[in-house]
Amino acid sequence: MKREARVLLDKAADSHFLSIDHFNRPYDRGRHEAVLIFLDRAFELLLKAVIIHRGGEIREQGASQTLGFDKCVRKCVSEAKIRCLTEENALTIQNINTLRDAAQHYWIDLSEQHLYMHAQAGLTLFGRVLADVFDQALTAHFPDRVLPISVSPPQQLAAVLDAEFEDIRRLCKPKSRRQLQAMAKLRGLAILEKSLAADSTQPGNGELRRHLRDVQRGKSWSELFPGIATLRLETTGSGFGISLQITKGEGEPVRLVGENDPNAKIVGVRRVNELDFYNLGLTQLAGHVKLTPPKCLAVVRQIGLQNDPDCFKAIRIGSQTHKRYSQKALARIRADLPLLDLDQVWRTHGFRRVAKVNLSKDSGRGRAD
Repeated sequence: MKREARVLLDKAADSHFLSIDHFNRPYDRGRHEAVLIFLDRAFELLLKAVIIHRGGEIREQGASQTLGFDKCVRKCVSEAKIRCLTEENALTIQNINTLRDAAQHYWIDLSEQHLYMHAQAGLTLFGRVLADVFDQALTAHFPDRVLPISVSPPQQLAAVLDAEFEDIRRLCKPKSRRQLQAMAKLRGLAILEKSLAADSTQPGNGELRRHLRDVQRGKSWSELFPGIATLRLETTGSGFGISLQITKGEGEPVRLVGENDPNAKIVGVRRVNELDFYNLGLTQLAGHVKLTPPKCLAVVRQIGLQNDPDCFKAIRIGSQTHKRYSQKALARIRADLPLLDLDQVWRTHGFRRVAKVNLSKDSGRGRAD
């Protein structure tokens, strides 16, 4: 095994060990966050170890940083010489990553069985990749007594969600004054639902409040989250040999968009309508960040949004081509805008500057949109 792959594999095992350690600790302070953060890191390092071990690259040419989480997962699903994950495996990892994002950057509240479900599914998948790629058993890295321990491990996903939804109903009763906690519990379910719809963005407060109102009106979790209703748990074995996997039941099957397809942002999830994912035109994008469309386009060019398939796509419908931006593009602009000198950006990428360049190159057919 290459030395870099061996180091990454050891670090991945360390993180997974710490995830299990925090899961089994007898106190709750920071427990959910620690479990998800360490579990997410474990999988990112594991996949990078796989890519290097199988002759791939974890840095793009000329880049100083290694590949991000999504690209690592894509490689491990779609590249023939590296492939070590199925689409449903990728769904498990993507859910962990998106939950980690919520736990690290804001607040999420999962029931004990919900947290156990991800911890045990993660351990099952980690062990399978170890065996398939590196011909190693989990016991090569963990003592055989190390596993997530639950006094009531879930047997059916519906039972887990029924219990969690009952807590949400109790928390959002009129005058309970615990709606913020109810929203934190709903966030975990909304994240899982959105990931099944090829959307890794975090649910906003407005979306969660709409869910709360639907809960108060008596809607069931399967009505609010029909994608989750197609999932099921497959549990076999016991003790250290327990295996728990999250799989798709009836409904639209999980499938992967090809790696070279610009829509291959989320792996292990079903394909969505492109106009639902790239749901902003330039004028809408500009309105959200309080810029004029020409100045917004200059910012787009400055930060290279049109080179990022997660942010931009030119969608052809009939004889017309529509240039569309995703919610990730909006997030990128909001993050980068305070760091930019807009006057300098306009001088470099403004309409007249770009039009002049295009006219000289294209004999009068320059376009600035």
